[in-house]
Amino acid sequence: MTASTERFREFRMPDVGEGLTEAEILKWYVAVGDTVSDGQVVCEVETAKAAVELPIPFDGVVHELRFGEGTTVDVGTPIISVDTTPGAGPAEPEAAPAAPEPEAEPQGRQAVLVGYGAAPSSTKRRARKAPAESAPKAAYAAAVQAELNGHAAPAPAPVAPAAPAPAVVGPAGAGAERPLAKPPVRKLAKDLGIDLGAVTPTGPGGVVTRDDVHAAAQAVAEPAAPAVRPVQAVPAGAAASAGETRAGETRIPVKGVRKATAQAMVASAFTAPHVTEFITVDVTRTMKLVQKLKADPDMAGLRVNPLLIVAKALLVAIRRNPDVNAAWDEENQEIVRKDYVNLGIAAATPRGLIVPNIKDAQAKTLPELSKALADLVSTAREGRTSPADMSGGTVTITNVGVFGVDTGTPILNPGESAILAVGAIKLQPWVHKGEVKPRHVTTLALSFDHRLVDGELGSKVLADTAAVLEQPKRLLTWG
Repeated sequence: MTASTERFREFRMPDVGEGLTEAEILKWYVAVGDTVSDGQVVCEVETAKAAVELPIPFDGVVHELRFGEGTTVDVGTPIISVDTTPGAGPAEPEAAPAAPEPEAEPQGRQAVLVGYGAAPSSTKRRARKAPAESAPKAAYAAAVQAELNGHAAPAPAPVAPAAPAPAVVGPAGAGAERPLAKPPVRKLAKDLGIDLGAVTPTGPGGVVTRDDVHAAAQAVAEPAAPAVRPVQAVPAGAAASAGETRAGETRIPVKGVRKATAQAMVASAFTAPHVTEFITVDVTRTMKLVQKLKADPDMAGLRVNPLLIVAKALLVAIRRNPDVNAAWDEENQEIVRKDYVNLGIAAATPRGLIVPNIKDAQAKTLPELSKALADLVSTAREGRTSPADMSGGTVTITNVGVFGVDTGTPILNPGESAILAVGAIKLQPWVHKGEVKPRHVTTLALSFDHRLVDGELGSKVLADTAAVLEQPKRLLTWG
């Protein structure tokens, strides 16, 4: 192991949960030249399940950010390089851009988040170019030292990767020298599609700086938003081939949570044989109970709504019909019945649909369940739901009624046995005690995996849930 390898340590993209293979860098909290300490959060990444903040497991000074914001990186790939001995003087020009050999972390100090575990990486390191031999070493070393001392401007988020920067060429003819620039600046120029040979350097010894690259980029055009592909209109009447965009169309890359949701729904729909049953129920008494609970001192400060009672009703139905709380083990051809209920709640967020779950929901009192629901919703809206919170669900509720929808045919969350859709609660004419009266009515839809839940069992779960909502006093007699 060389001295350079010992000095510069790399933090690799960890597996932040459940065998994920890649993550997108959403935001850097540090820049080149910043001092970092063990446990400090250096960036936020989005996986296929959630946004997660990554702490770095060692001290030092940021030497290089390997990828810009908006870049998707494979697990195991180095994303940041840290100089662990910044007082040792300038790094050798040839050593700075060279990729260090993989270095084993000390036992218990691997670059992973607490509770997630490390995933072995087979990612191949991208070859990196060494500085040109013709570059004056003194100027290059001074530039690297300035980077380490924090004199360079922090690296802003680059836009979506454009076409690779053209090869640097000088005036016509052979012998043109390669422009002087540090590796992070070269990468920035490549990301922005800027030819370093066309950039006017302002750094010491004719070194191209970050500011020089950004000035060149602004002179060419304003950066485009990374999330949307530019529209390249197809002439009217012409047939658009795959990948082409007609005038008036916008293409949005499918990645992160949306991509994972799409893949999971396709896998679920074409793996588990879905059956959906419906029931329309008078929930007037449930609505009255909600109002009474809001005034109950034991529920003070807690959010009380119909969804809370629906969740409790479903938990009672599962308790009466425990075989529904199971999973299908395809590999071993077994049905795995579970004594715990991890109740999933489908939540629409800016990043897409996610389904965090309340662990051991069957053991919670009504106030505890109310608090758990409130925490789950607020965390999801803030984009802070952890991968662990979305793993291990057994049964899910999706409240389509908040959108004014009467009902639907929900698709199972992969690995779960059932999902209950709750429709909008509306005043409707209803026969009550032999007379037509306006009553609060809703429609429930239960989809279940017919491999492990037959029609009788599914019907009992749905009917019991409806019965509790119609007569909430059953929470006492059945619960």
